Amino acid sequence: MTASPLLTAFLPLALGIIMLGLGLSLTLADFARVVKYPKPVVIGLACQIVLLPLVCFLIANGFGLESALAVGLMLLAASPGGTTANLFSHLAHGDVALNITLTAVNSLIAILTMPLLVNLSLGWFMESGQAIPLQFAKVLQVFAIVLLPVALGMLIRHWAPGFAGRMEKPMKIVAALFLAFTIVLALAKDWQTVVEYAPIVGGAALLFNLLSLGVGYWVPRLLNIPRRQAIAIGMEIGIHNGTLAIALALSPTLLNNATMAVPAALYSLIMFFTAAGFGWWVSRGRQAEATVAAN
Repeated sequence: MTASPLLTAFLPLALGIIMLGLGLSLTLADFARVVKYPKPVVIGLACQIVLLPLVCFLIANGFGLESALAVGLMLLAASPGGTTANLFSHLAHGDVALNITLTAVNSLIAILTMPLLVNLSLGWFMESGQAIPLQFAKVLQVFAIVLLPVALGMLIRHWAPGFAGRMEKPMKIVAALFLAFTIVLALAKDWQTVVEYAPIVGGAALLFNLLSLGVGYWVPRLLNIPRRQAIAIGMEIGIHNGTLAIALALSPTLLNNATMAVPAALYSLIMFFTAAGFGWWVSRGRQAEATVAAN
């Protein structure tokens, strides 16, 4: 996979549109909810920040992935949840407010955790001199580009709540379309390379996705978190911001390693189908519970 000028130019735009859509759905109350209802937020963040990287590390080693692919998978694990999770959570009758809170808080925390986790991965999987460490200052620049649209969206919601409310759902759909277009563009640019890598990293990406959804749903359920909130956490953890991971991998000023973008591109394609299946399954279980309660 190569960082074509078109893809490199499109990625910041795609990120900006996706994060603007997130901002339109956010208020300061979403951050305050962490203090008011800490348990589901803390459990979700613990799954995202602690359990997922550990699961991903075991998968990368277990599949014997070559160094760049292993780092790319770890980069994906370090990425915060994507705004598409809000849409899937809504369709599966999850707690969308919790999704919004988790996305907002984790996007801020990722400014610190992404460079740390990626640099640890580079040190473990890559030989000395194979890759340039992901410097905090450079990642901060990327997140400034990412978070400024969020701030703009929040300002629009504050000053024009009616407009923001009308635009919230369309922007979620637009964000999903931009994500899909980014994946298609990345895959189509070097289809033969993707076909070559798919058997190698595709199974690892699929397993990581399924385990992400499973960890995100079952860990909260085992800790007595209500089903709606567990659905939200499952979607949040199973649907990563693949566009951000691809952008960091391809950026000439950051990792500048196109192979590292392959796991994120494949994962982002897979997660549309697995998230839809997961949503159908949990919705079916919710309907069964409602029927039993009614009787």
